[in-house]
Amino acid sequence: MMNGKNVLETMANTYNEMTKSAKKVADYIFEHTKEAQYMSITSLSEECGVADATVSRFCKNLGYDGYNEFKLALAKASGAKVNEPGTEYYEQIDPEDSIQVMANKLYASNVAAMKQTLDLLDAAAVDRAVRYMYGAQRVFCFGQGGSGVMAKEAWARFITAAPQFQCIEDSHLQTMAAALCTMNDVILFFSYSGATKELVDTLRPARERGAKVILITHFPKSPAAQFADVILQCGSKEGPLQGGSVPAKMSQLLIIDVLFNEFCRANSVFSDANREIVANAIAAKLL
Repeated sequence: MMNGKNVLETMANTYNEMTKSAKKVADYIFEHTKEAQYMSITSLSEECGVADATVSRFCKNLGYDGYNEFKLALAKASGAKVNEPGTEYYEQIDPEDSIQVMANKLYASNVAAMKQTLDLLDAAAVDRAVRYMYGAQRVFCFGQGGSGVMAKEAWARFITAAPQFQCIEDSHLQTMAAALCTMNDVILFFSYSGATKELVDTLRPARERGAKVILITHFPKSPAAQFADVILQCGSKEGPLQGGSVPAKMSQLLIIDVLFNEFCRANSVFSDANREIVANAIAAKLL
């Protein structure tokens, strides 16, 4: 792990010692420093014309444990403002901003995230995902970290209309449940990056067992995509210093709401009856 060193300076100082493939990565990052910090490892490797493994080795040769640590160093080194004209990134919150100005900037970022998600929405994918969920014996809502929060949000929404939805928060228990999945089960998996070890550990056994996988991610060409039957892409570019951001969550909440409403429309009699039962049960708890 590198501490106190500017990654761009390190790249420049070691450039002549790099392999031809590594120089491709370095050249792209020097030219697109601000953009690179928002890219997945797969996106960066495609832009550079190299393999994911090349980018991973590039980061480790610079002294970083992995790509995410490298991106964090890149974000710190670039010192980039993220509200420059022509970008879709978050507006920079400045110390001199009033509370109202800050709130306006946050509002604009959230609206932009939902608009990006709406533009990326694939109606056919939504329809296919709903059909999988409706025909499932069990639908597991999974995710880790901030994405785990979204998985729980999805479960809390869908449980008002159908009993087959389940949420397991612990990653080890998720893997255990996935290992016992059947062809009648569906996994609704939330992962903004689509590139975590826990995700692979969970989805690989589920696919081997024949379960259907619906993936909600920002990166449709991420490592998780190889396990997915349906991919729903959320908007909102999130940098390494913005992990767990509200706009990224807002974009995923929109997808959850679209899926839920289409799920209810697919069999309104069944869903409406369940929602009425749930509403009556909750009413007894209100003062």
